[in-house]
Amino acid sequence: MTRDRNAGRSNDIKIDSTSFERVEQFRYLGTTLTRHDTIQEEIKSGVNSGNACFYSVQNLLSSSMLFQDMKVKIHRTIILHVVLCGCETWSLTLREERRLRVFGNRVLRRIFGPKRDDVTDEWRKLHSE
Repeated sequence: MTRDRNAGRSNDIKIDSTSFERVEQFRYLGTTLTRHDTIQEEIKSGVNSGNACFYSVQNLLSSSMLFQDMKVKIHRTIILHVVLCGCETWSLTLREERRLRVFGNRVLRRIFGPKRDDVTDEWRKLHSE
């Protein structure tokens, strides 16, 4: 290897006679690896996949024929599994934890639906409590 001004800008890495293309990110075994070793893109991809999974079972989750505990089990076993695939290797910051929590709470609010307030007799959204 030589030190010159263009060494960091090269697009290829050459080992012996084999040349490898330098990329910013790539998928390996279902995980997106980046040059900066951040998992923000991985979490974004997981949340997007979780949204797609949620919308594919939305008719089932909004059905009045299923009890709410069954809907929560579907959420835990199907939707969260898609979002958290590969999470064993993640080291989360508070911001990333919050993003995952927001997604989970949003799905649970959709499952439980609005609630009638006993005092004002009006419909309102559920809060995290």
